[in-house]
Amino acid sequence: MSAEHFDLLVLGGGSAGLAAARRAAKHGARAAIIENKQLGGTCVNVGCVPKKVMWHAAQLVHGFEDAADYGFDLAELPTLGWAKLVERREAYLRRLNGIYASNLDKDGVTRIEGHGRFIGPRLIDVDGQHYSGEHVVIATGAKPIWPKVDGVEHGIDSDGFFALTEQPKRVAVVGAGYIAVELAGVLNTLGSETHLIYRRDTVLRSFDAMLGKSLAEFMGADGMHMHGYSTVSHIDKSTDGLTLQFEHDRAPITVDAVVFAIGRAPNTDGIGLDDVGIALDEFGRVRVDAEDQTSAECVYALGDVVGPPELTPVAIAKGRCLSDRLFGGLPATPLDLRQIPTVIFAHPPIGTVGLSEADARAEYGDSAVRVYTSTFRALYYGVLDHKRETRYKLVCVGPEQRVVGLHIIGMGSDEVLQGFAVALRMGATKQDLDATLAIHPTSGEELVTMT
Repeated sequence: MSAEHFDLLVLGGGSAGLAAARRAAKHGARAAIIENKQLGGTCVNVGCVPKKVMWHAAQLVHGFEDAADYGFDLAELPTLGWAKLVERREAYLRRLNGIYASNLDKDGVTRIEGHGRFIGPRLIDVDGQHYSGEHVVIATGAKPIWPKVDGVEHGIDSDGFFALTEQPKRVAVVGAGYIAVELAGVLNTLGSETHLIYRRDTVLRSFDAMLGKSLAEFMGADGMHMHGYSTVSHIDKSTDGLTLQFEHDRAPITVDAVVFAIGRAPNTDGIGLDDVGIALDEFGRVRVDAEDQTSAECVYALGDVVGPPELTPVAIAKGRCLSDRLFGGLPATPLDLRQIPTVIFAHPPIGTVGLSEADARAEYGDSAVRVYTSTFRALYYGVLDHKRETRYKLVCVGPEQRVVGLHIIGMGSDEVLQGFAVALRMGATKQDLDATLAIHPTSGEELVTMT
């Protein structure tokens, strides 16, 4: 059977694949994308975008609760129509799917719907049709990991959270990473009795220590049930709900839903990588070199299937860079993975970029590191009876006190971070921040007035 040939053939229509194909087409290459689900991948369909819609809904709750102290007479708090929220969220996502499809059509990228599988070097079968590529990109993303415990089938994963048509009255979220704290924060703020289950002493352990400890404190103060040092041993289902049993004689809890958010694994099953000798690492991720090439000639891998940092802007940048090099004659431009700004849409939001304090001390030595911190209350809380702290940290190194890490938690941190991330990338020093006039009254001014 003859195969239709393309200059670039992309397996996966998520952020990385879309970016690579569209940029290749703009350079005049004949490009195609193979996808058997909605365009946009995890981010658009079961990740960043629907997550933030839910976060915005939860933020409104804070506003309703605070309205009385600002002089608004609300006889009672509004009630949430979960089904209506989900309906409007999903309608928005379908519009985005349509926009992605339209953009591919405008750029001349061929869309191939179906499940793709390697059947030879740079040769892919899609439901009986064969396609070949001068260059092939694997961009199949990642999928949620499930724990190996009895009764796990009674729970849902982080993807399943977005399939909920009713709000659970009682819910347990299992996990300590950013997905777990984001989903738990949304559920708790929207009124579910929420239990966060995590195995160690705190959450967000891969981030600067101040962030995880502060968030755990704030979430507990907001009424979330925090279960540190807790490992689920099995789940029992009864007419009363789902009962989580724990190791080490911890008391069980009963809820209506269990959400597992313990991480994501590369989506490499069933796409024929073994058949063409594409090597994986010990975590099952596609192994690539500095130019994103796999162990197979002219076959590349991008995005979550390669592993961390599993972030949409990284995937997009990598996809564009690859096609610029392959079809635009541009040199490879490696990303500085040490200065990737990241926001966690928790309650309150978190922003972080650069090295944690611990990593800076390990790399530069204690004597070279100087840390500046600020704890304050945003002006928003000035007239409120209940108060919430904001906490900022700058990590500086060397005699010039170059800023190598910035970690912030509190209202507005998600928007504050972007501009300061630019400053870090340009090599800003503490003196540069000090010399910048503050915008008053804002929370962000604290970052240029620390002493």
